[in-house]
Amino acid sequence: MKFRISSDSTCDLSQELIDANDIYINAITIILGGKAYKDNVDINITQVLEYVDNGGDLPKTSAVSVEEYVELFKKLTEDGSEVIHFTISSKDSSCYEHAAEAAKAVKGVYVVDSLQLSSGQGLLIMKACDYREEGMSAKETFDKILEIRLKARTSFVVDRLDYLHKGGRCSLAQLLGAKMLKLHPHISMVDGALTVKKKYMGNMLRSIKQYVNDLAETYTSYDKTRVFITHCNADQELVDAARALVEELFEFDTIIETHAGTTVGSHCGKNTLGVLFIEE
Repeated sequence: MKFRISSDSTCDLSQELIDANDIYINAITIILGGKAYKDNVDINITQVLEYVDNGGDLPKTSAVSVEEYVELFKKLTEDGSEVIHFTISSKDSSCYEHAAEAAKAVKGVYVVDSLQLSSGQGLLIMKACDYREEGMSAKETFDKILEIRLKARTSFVVDRLDYLHKGGRCSLAQLLGAKMLKLHPHISMVDGALTVKKKYMGNMLRSIKQYVNDLAETYTSYDKTRVFITHCNADQELVDAARALVEELFEFDTIIETHAGTTVGSHCGKNTLGVLFIEE
C-alpha cells in the first residue's frame, strides 16, 4: 500500500499540485486582529496584506497542538496507511516538536522537520511524492528526505523592508537607509534559519535579475526535476523577468509559479520573490 503524505499549510503548494499528488494539507491557525482564521481556508495572503497596509499589526501563527496532531495522524492512518508529515523549520515554530511528540502515540507516522519554509518545504514534499511513485516505502522515503533537506535552496528578494521592520527583523535605521539607497535584501534559509545573504541596490526589477544571475553562478549542479518561482502578489513584470532568466540560465524540466502564503508573505510583503530548487 502506498503511504500518505501530509503537511502543514506553511509549504505553499498550489491546490493543483496538492490535488494531483494526493497531499493532505493541515491548515495552521492565523491570528489577525485578535481573531483566529484557518490558513488559506478562512483567510488568504491578499487579505492579510490589505489589513497590514491599512495600519494593522502583522498576523501571528499559532502552532498546532500535540492533541490536534494526534487527531490528524489517527485520521490519516485509520485504514492502516503509513504517513510522512512535513512541518516548517523547527527554528521558526514548535510545530515539529508537537508533531514528533504526537507521532509517538500513533503507529506508522514519520515526521519531517523540513528545516525550510514556503516552497522550500514544498520542494521536499514533491520529492517525497517522486519517491513514492518510484515505489519507495515510507521509511525509505523519510530517510532520503532527511538526507536532502538541507540541499533545498530557499531564498527570496524582498522589495519592502517595512514588513521586516514591523516583525522586528530590521531596525528603523535599517529601514530608512534601505529606502534611501533602494536596497533589496536577498534572504536565504541557512541551517533552518533565515539570514541576509546579500543586498541589491536599485529598483526591484534590476535586483531580481541580479539575484537569478547570482543563483546560476553559485549553483551549477542541481536537481533538474523542478524549480519554484514563488512570490507574494508580485508585479507580473518581476515574475516574467525571473522566469525568462531561469529558462535561460538553468535547465529545469518544470518551472512552477506559485504564491507565497501567509507565513512568508506577512513577514516580507508584496513583491517578495524567490527562485527555489534542490542542489545536488
